[in-house]
Amino acid sequence: MQIRKILVTLKLRFRFLKDYLAFKKFGGRIDRLFPIYYDYKEQAGSATGHYFHQDLLVANYIARNNPMRHIDVGSRIDGFVAHVAAFRPIEIIDVRELRDTGHENIRFKRMDLMKHEAIEPNICDSLSCLHAIEHFGLGRYGDPINPQGHLIGLTNLLKMLKPGGTLYISFPIGSADMVHFNAHRIFKANSILSWQSETPLELISFSYVDDAGELHREVDIDTVPSNTLYGCGIYTFRKC
Repeated sequence: MQIRKILVTLKLRFRFLKDYLAFKKFGGRIDRLFPIYYDYKEQAGSATGHYFHQDLLVANYIARNNPMRHIDVGSRIDGFVAHVAAFRPIEIIDVRELRDTGHENIRFKRMDLMKHEAIEPNICDSLSCLHAIEHFGLGRYGDPINPQGHLIGLTNLLKMLKPGGTLYISFPIGSADMVHFNAHRIFKANSILSWQSETPLELISFSYVDDAGELHREVDIDTVPSNTLYGCGIYTFRKC
């Protein structure tokens, strides 16, 4: 194994030297050496994993449905929020502060979604919370400790949503409900269907990202393999 590693290293350095000499031969000016050995073997970019698939999938749903007012809670700014802001306004809420982005389509409000009294009812017809609710109540982002944080979070999300409105929500899924304190929770794919809520929900579609980072789009929720370790469930609900 050690010999193989040495041979690979020599091969990469030879390739670098060959390219260096060719560049000089063609009259190129070099100010310093900064060898990058491995990029030529890589893919053109990353097109896999939880965030790539969920952000693009849900942004497409929003583009297709064109809601009157879309609010996001806690999703990734440089992923999902940026996707949506490219074609429409998006209002975002987070327990943390956010400096001015300089983009008029992104409107930010700092708020703790676990405080029920701070929530305005029935204010939007479209709402997203992607890879965020699993953190509620664990203190990771400065939020107050509460073992029921995810349940309180869902209740308050639904309070904001108008009847008939659409909720896009995602979180880690696995073989059992677990708390990895204070990083995140993991839920069985169908656990959310039994979360106690005074507001009835209709599951419109379910997709998931498997352990290998691949997307299974709009499938039956019971098709998630029982041995899943850390996938991502992507749910579209309608508030009844």
